Amino acid sequence: MSSLASTIEWPDCEVVRRLGDIEVRQYAPYTVAEVLVTGSSEEAATWAFPILAGYVFGKNKGARAFATPSAPEQLAAPLHFAMTAPVAQIATAEGFIVQFVLPKGVTPATAPEPEDPRVSVREVPAHTLAAIRYSGFWSASNHAIHLATLMAALKAVALRYSGEPAFCRYNVPWTPWFLRRNEIWLSLG
Repeated sequence: MSSLASTIEWPDCEVVRRLGDIEVRQYAPYTVAEVLVTGSSEEAATWAFPILAGYVFGKNKGARAFATPSAPEQLAAPLHFAMTAPVAQIATAEGFIVQFVLPKGVTPATAPEPEDPRVSVREVPAHTLAAIRYSGFWSASNHAIHLATLMAALKAVALRYSGEPAFCRYNVPWTPWFLRRNEIWLSLG
């Protein structure tokens, strides 16, 4: 397990404050591939995963994985896709946006164009958020408990948040429940 965890790439961030189990983080810009799906919260990731995985593993114009700007000669050649985390899920009025973080160095300009019109690639600008980390299964009750804890901690120190929470997964589905890393993110400001 530790060898797999060491190969997973995360967006760059700095912890700027701790509130017990809560971290306030400043994130540098990063790029995501995302898709909007309808259905229940439990079904959203299941439906989005094959669409997004197809994109990152070559179902895109040119049938290629990703190249970084530092290796432009490889833009036409298939590359190995770095495992990235988290996979984020955010509720909207239309359904759920599910996002895959793309490898560092990939920008909307250098990412392959999706073949599937449901997939969009965009840069997430630098931002500050509050995050709570927890283990266990992805369930509405587990989310509700930790979201309430996060909101209460922010209210106690008068930090204002905005937008919908992002529910984030860091592990492959076969990871034992007690080793899973889940987070809830709330944008600050």
